[in-house]
Amino acid sequence: MKGIIKFIKEAKEEIKKVTWPTKKETFKYAVIVITSSFAVAVFLGGVDIIVTSILQRIM
Repeated sequence: MKGIIKFIKEAKEEIKKVTWPTKKETFKYAVIVITSSFAVAVFLGGVDIIVTSILQRIM
């Protein structure tokens, strides 16, 4: 039980040291993630269409 209490106290101390991002930074990073995800989805969709087309012509 002492180990759990020690862990919780240490975790609280570590959380106090964290530098949290501002609302503006969070929004900026969210836009970057969404844009990157969309770009990867479009790229993979394009590759899928091309590979499917090639395979249909072969078979």
